[in-house]
Amino acid sequence: MSRSPLLLRLIDDAAVFPPGDAALDVAVHEHLERRVGPYAAQLGPLLVPAGAAAELARLAGDDERCVTSPLEVGLVVRPGAPAAPLADAVSLLRDDPHLVVTGAELGWADGWRAALDLEVPLSVEVGLDTEQERALDDIASAVDDEADVQAKFRTGATLSWAWPDEQVLARFLDGVILRGLAFKLTGGLHHAVRTIEGEPQHGLLNVLLATHEALDGAESDELAGILAQTSAEVLVDRMIRLDADSAARVRASFTAYGCCGVLDPIGELTALGLLDAPA
Repeated sequence: MSRSPLLLRLIDDAAVFPPGDAALDVAVHEHLERRVGPYAAQLGPLLVPAGAAAELARLAGDDERCVTSPLEVGLVVRPGAPAAPLADAVSLLRDDPHLVVTGAELGWADGWRAALDLEVPLSVEVGLDTEQERALDDIASAVDDEADVQAKFRTGATLSWAWPDEQVLARFLDGVILRGLAFKLTGGLHHAVRTIEGEPQHGLLNVLLATHEALDGAESDELAGILAQTSAEVLVDRMIRLDADSAARVRASFTAYGCCGVLDPIGELTALGLLDAPA
């Protein structure tokens, strides 16, 4: 059985970002192939560094598949990097008939609100602790002013970012839900279920269910317990009990996440019976 309302357009294709590090031409080709494949409904846009906009435009312009069905892309500036390439990229691609810019992503820092003038949906990546609280308050005030903006949080480790454990991720989920913010995640969500072997990784089903519980009033400690759950049977059983209205509420909050290997979670979700296997 497919839980399509919950999984629809959930996974943004971050193939060009670490640790995938695919060449842009390869990423574009494979994304366009998957866009018409059996799991197209689960895939969101291709995420691309804003600085690669010119190359992206050339690749899309040379691909006849983008003539009848423009390539959907999200433009990304990593936290700590200058945001100027974002404005340049949106300006370059805005009227390109082969591309549709579905959103832009940048880190929370002084001056981030200048990106609101780009008039595309924004995802603003936040840090930890007191900085996170200030960032979420700031983003929430922009939403109150009717800006199209959501929070973003990194769930996987990098050279400069330690893996956020269950308590850390639970506090983020609690913080965005309390403020009525939508959010997306990035990094690390390659598995359907929380893994403890080798390097720890959060599970996609854990996050979906924790979001559901947070929306129903659960607090950080309870959310951390859900995020720590390693039983696929328990998670799948709870997953299939969510009705369409609950699924819609969850996805209005948890809008998407970036994954550099989109077939990893899709394969596991299929194995668990939550997506239909290709005919």
